[in-house]
Amino acid sequence: MTEHAHSITGIDIHPGTTISKYFFIDHGTGIVIGETTVIGDNVKIYQGVTLGALSTRGGQKLKNAKRHPTICDNVTIYSGASILGGETVIGKNVVVGGNAFFTSSIPEGARVSVKSQELLYNYDESHPAERKEIEQDSSWYYNI
Repeated sequence: MTEHAHSITGIDIHPGTTISKYFFIDHGTGIVIGETTVIGDNVKIYQGVTLGALSTRGGQKLKNAKRHPTICDNVTIYSGASILGGETVIGKNVVVGGNAFFTSSIPEGARVSVKSQELLYNYDESHPAERKEIEQDSSWYYNI
């Protein structure tokens, strides 16, 4: 049944995943959620998010082990983020920016994004491409 749902929606949620109340998926294509993931109340995730394991080495020895992250209440995870590992806990009220990749826990109330984003643009052929620094909000927590 899971494979049938995946083929129609592009969303792959292992049937062993623990999901609490009010879980919201927006534009679900490419979402992968592993077996031992725990998702709290009021969690929102967007396309391309992976809640996965760090490694499958050890095969059957890992059976019944917590290999996937825990996502606490009121968390938003934007597109393309990858959160890996059984000891990784995303605290309450965290916002994870797009394309973030990490394997460590994030404290409650933090905002996570990729640091050193750079915008490169060329608005016409007579002007070479220019680099523009993106202003970072000091309230964001960076995890590289």
